[in-house]
Amino acid sequence: MYTMMQVCRELDMTYQTLKYYCNEGLVPHVKRDSNNRRIFDERDVKWIKDLTCLKRCGMSIQEMKEYLALCLQGESTVPARKEMLAKKQEALRVSIRELEDSVAYIDWKQTFYDEVLSGKRPYVSNLIRDDK
Repeated sequence: MYTMMQVCRELDMTYQTLKYYCNEGLVPHVKRDSNNRRIFDERDVKWIKDLTCLKRCGMSIQEMKEYLALCLQGESTVPARKEMLAKKQEALRVSIRELEDSVAYIDWKQTFYDEVLSGKRPYVSNLIRDDK
C-alpha cells in the first residue's frame, strides 16, 4: 500500500493534484488506513498514472469523469471509450502538426538570421518600410 506522498513521488505529481482527483471522485474505491488517511494499492497507482496521461492528452476533468464512468460499467462500454480516445488522438495529431509547422518556421528563421549575420544574405524585413 502507498500513502498519498508516496504516490505523488512515484508519479511526479503534486499532493494537491492527487487530493483534487480523489475529491472529484476520479480515483474510485479509495481505501483509508486506521488514521483515516487515503492509501492506494498497485491498481490505484496504475489508474492515477492513466489519469495523468489522460490529462496530458487534453481531457478535461469532466471528460475524465465520463471516461471513468464508462470504465466502471465494464466491457460493454469499450466502443464508447475507444471513440473518446480516438477523438483525443486526432486532436493531438492536429496539435503535433501545428507544433511541427511552428518548429519549421523557427528553423527557417534561424537559418535566415545565420545567413544575414554571416553576410550570405541581405537583411530584409516586412515590418520596416523603406520610404525613400
